Amino acid sequence: MKAAVFKEYGEPDVINIEERPTPMPKDNEVQIRVLTTSVNSADWRIRSLNVPAGFGIIVRLFFGLFRPRQQVLGSELAGVVERIGNKLTQFKPGDEVIAMTGIQLGAHAEYVVLTEDSLIVRKPANLNWEQAAALCFGGTTALDFLFHKGKLVAGEHVLINGASGTVGTAAVQLAKQAGATVTAVCSFRSTRLVRSLGADHIINYETEDFRDYSQRWDMILDVVGNARWKESKQAMKPNGRLLRVVADMKDTLLSFTHKDSEERREITGNAREDIEDLNTLTALAINGEFQPVVHKIYELDDIREAHRAIEKPGKYGSLVIRMLGLG
Repeated sequence: MKAAVFKEYGEPDVINIEERPTPMPKDNEVQIRVLTTSVNSADWRIRSLNVPAGFGIIVRLFFGLFRPRQQVLGSELAGVVERIGNKLTQFKPGDEVIAMTGIQLGAHAEYVVLTEDSLIVRKPANLNWEQAAALCFGGTTALDFLFHKGKLVAGEHVLINGASGTVGTAAVQLAKQAGATVTAVCSFRSTRLVRSLGADHIINYETEDFRDYSQRWDMILDVVGNARWKESKQAMKPNGRLLRVVADMKDTLLSFTHKDSEERREITGNAREDIEDLNTLTALAINGEFQPVVHKIYELDDIREAHRAIEKPGKYGSLVIRMLGLG
């Protein structure tokens, strides 16, 4: 099989398309032929080791101290079940599925093998393959921070800082679907897109700073990483929550102490990946209440270009990789 392989950390040029042995499923495993996958911020950070300050050694311990142990990136995919193990019961050959590989990675290849209890769900028929590949990463991150960590409820006012990216476009839709009033912070270029996803109010970060507004919010979801506690807490109502998807080690540790007299607090941490959340996302997609946003589609041979694009500002939604054989 063909796979996008990186054998050292560095710039996008460290990635090459190589032939690799096709993995075969064991008794409790499923082999999936990957039709589409994505390049997301996790792939960029692992490949380049460009991670928030203080987390570099942790990333190296997980993925390889001096060179990557897992040489194929990619954490989300859409494809077709090709083979199943003798003891596997949930899926059969021909099933169209969406999956997350977690820290196992490996989705930037023509085939992956996952255990039956991995994060695998059936692909909604109303999503095309490119949309299906973009369902998981942004959607599960947004669900976790908005609802599991942030406890967002209907009627609250939420500000999403970085509303046009992979996580932001998912968060706008999910918050609005839950009954929140949504203020989206994005560029002027992204205004039409973000409003079409359900945003009630738009703040153009190129000319305005949300912290200068008299408006106060019940929740601030910071996807960008520049809404620090000291400068942002006054933009929250009493009992407000600052949810930071991106934070360095210092801010992560200090977040446990960030709670003021009006019960405003800061919450950071890794996004959880959960099968119930995937089921929620697919159900919303089937009902037309959630649609992954795709910025651009690349062929596997052009995956370096996707890695270059993920590092630059101006992207909206997800960058999708189309594998060989998908017409």
